[in-house]
Amino acid sequence: MKAPTRNRRPGFSRRAQYGLFLSYVVAVTGVFVGLGLVVVSHVDPEGFGAVRGAALDLTTPVSAFGRGMVRGAGSIVDGVANYIDAGSKNAAMERELEANRRALVRARILALENDRLRRMLHLVENRPASIAVARIVGSTGVSSRRLATITAGLAQGVRPGQPVRSPEGLVGRIVEAGMLASRVLLITDNASVVPVRMARGGMPALAAGRGDGSIEIRPLGAGGNPFNRGDIVLTSGTGGLYPPDVPVAVILRKEGDIAIAWPLADPSQLDYAVVEQPFAGLPSPPKGTSGETH
Repeated sequence: MKAPTRNRRPGFSRRAQYGLFLSYVVAVTGVFVGLGLVVVSHVDPEGFGAVRGAALDLTTPVSAFGRGMVRGAGSIVDGVANYIDAGSKNAAMERELEANRRALVRARILALENDRLRRMLHLVENRPASIAVARIVGSTGVSSRRLATITAGLAQGVRPGQPVRSPEGLVGRIVEAGMLASRVLLITDNASVVPVRMARGGMPALAAGRGDGSIEIRPLGAGGNPFNRGDIVLTSGTGGLYPPDVPVAVILRKEGDIAIAWPLADPSQLDYAVVEQPFAGLPSPPKGTSGETH
């Protein structure tokens, strides 16, 4: 059996023959129509103009529809591009906003730090008895003992019994000194008692630590409870240890004959503290010794 050939001529298919014949007819018709239009344009220009007008009327809607389709497609493409571009711009703006927010936070932190350092410098410059400026690196906030550690010790002239303060107020006193670090007994400790006076009127009192972060203010004179919420108590200078007029605490509430106050210098919120000489020039223990005073 002989295999059929792959390339068959059009004569073997009536459909191919009809298609070829129709294409010839269309081509010949197009040629004659074109020749006819050329002849008409020369012989009867007005009639040819009418034909052109009719052709224009027929093709105008098609052209308008095609133009609308092209514009619509272009609008869709532009809309998608604008949406993508807007998304990219929004993402860039969000990143820029976040960067500006971080920069603003850093600037505020630096401003607060500079303000603290300026106040500390002002405090040191105006108190010739200052011994050392030290960083507070730790404090006990949950135990019954309220102590803090500072980065200054015997090498900087720090000795037990010296008062410690900050620009906000009194912090406590040195109770133990190493060569490069010292321990501070905070005014909120149970073992701390500070002679104070009221800023309003000057009435003397004692400020004793309660071991829970607060301070008990007890008046020395007889009579009713003279304290009011918001009153400020200052060191009185009595006893020769703490210098006078250093802010100590603010009154929170009354409890019978006493008042409960909160320290103005909260060690958990402080970065630096100043160690000073005792107000009355108490003799310092020999170099190399340390201990707790009560």
